[in-house]
Amino acid sequence: MASSHLSLHYHIIFGTKDRIPFIHDSWISRLHEYLGGTVRGLDGIPQAVGGVADHVHLLVGLKSTHCISDFVRDLKKSSTSWVRDEIPRSEKFSWQNGYAAFTVSASSRDAVKDYISNQAEHHRVRSFREEYILMLEKAGVSYDARYLD
Repeated sequence: MASSHLSLHYHIIFGTKDRIPFIHDSWISRLHEYLGGTVRGLDGIPQAVGGVADHVHLLVGLKSTHCISDFVRDLKKSSTSWVRDEIPRSEKFSWQNGYAAFTVSASSRDAVKDYISNQAEHHRVRSFREEYILMLEKAGVSYDARYLD
């Protein structure tokens, strides 16, 4: 084959430090816009950004040259600085150390986009912890429950 053709899509999830519900409705859409812009700045393709007061979900397209851990580190670092600079009384804001990243097939992208856009609805009936455990189990990821909070 004369060239490479890739379809690399990731559902990325990370939360606020200690799951503090820091992200307020008054600026959540600005944060989501900023995250999407940062994804573009990191040479990724933002396909969906959503979340609630204590965590965010992103669906992103990445290149084969991206290292997922570096990408998430840079995304979290940049958005932490943005929150601290732009949002009053947020100098202590930070993201948790870890993250989740699940690969998404092309045929599942629309379902993941819908899921991300309806986060507030999902969390009316299921906590983040319950949601996260279900996602880990569905993906076949082993985990130690002590490290989920």
